Amino acid sequence: MSRLKNDAEYKKTRAFRFFRWMKGEEDPYLDNVEIQPGVPFQDSRTVNEILLEEQETLEKVYNTASNRWIWRFRRLYNVLSIVFSLALAAVMLYMVAKLPTAGTVDRPVNNEVSKVYIENGIQDTGAVNIVTGMILNYRAFDTFGETCVLFIATTCVMVLLMKEEEKIREDQTLNDRRFEPKNDVILQKVAFVLVPIVFIFGIYVILNGHLSPGGGFSGGAMIGAGMILYVSAYGFDKMQKFFNEHTYKVVKVAALCTYCAVITYYLFMGANDFDNHISLGVPGMIFSSGIILWLNIFVGIEVACTMYAFYALFRRGGL
Repeated sequence: MSRLKNDAEYKKTRAFRFFRWMKGEEDPYLDNVEIQPGVPFQDSRTVNEILLEEQETLEKVYNTASNRWIWRFRRLYNVLSIVFSLALAAVMLYMVAKLPTAGTVDRPVNNEVSKVYIENGIQDTGAVNIVTGMILNYRAFDTFGETCVLFIATTCVMVLLMKEEEKIREDQTLNDRRFEPKNDVILQKVAFVLVPIVFIFGIYVILNGHLSPGGGFSGGAMIGAGMILYVSAYGFDKMQKFFNEHTYKVVKVAALCTYCAVITYYLFMGANDFDNHISLGVPGMIFSSGIILWLNIFVGIEVACTMYAFYALFRRGGL
């Protein structure tokens, strides 16, 4: 039957010394091995001699000149590159030669699709702007794919460039005012006047996208430019009081998900001959065109957030 050893007896056992050595608390070779200071290495060769020796070593190890396999691969690669380029050019020239003459009736673009867009656009979509009715009603899922591209692009940039806010504030080299005039009076006065005007005009372009040229993409770009102008004039500290990382994520994800839900409901009901209960309104009025007005708003939010996120991430690595 084993008995419990006290500390003094346990320190004399091999198990105690083994575990100390395993944890790095004791070096068994300390004071037992004679250690002599090393002689510093001195290279008497010049830089050119060192580079020449390295080049000779590479030529001996990677003897590409006399390696017939590498020589054959390079020749084959050059020949195939020329053949592929000539074949691609020949195919493209052949296809261009077979295209119908400009202005002819049998051109692929002159089909029943464009005729339906023009003749039935207002009746089907309620939008006076035929282009907006096409991209946000007939081809709303295509526009949703483009919006997802913006979302994915911003996400990828955030993964590559996003830094923690604590690191941004601790590292003085990341100060967004280091290489710019701090609190520039002229810039702030100009931004004080222009930023509200840019925001209002961007909102106007978004809300009137179904009535006149414009829409979510152009209006969102204007709002994004206004946000960039504001943060350039007043800095990120003031910008983050009303638009920070949390606000960005909530607004961007909510806009994308709502866009997907609305267009899925609208197209599913229409494809199955159900009434979607979404009124097209009176064409020419602000509250008309059914879902197009709301889709323009969602697209505008996505574009504005994407523009500002790119600027902020490339500038300092954070929103």
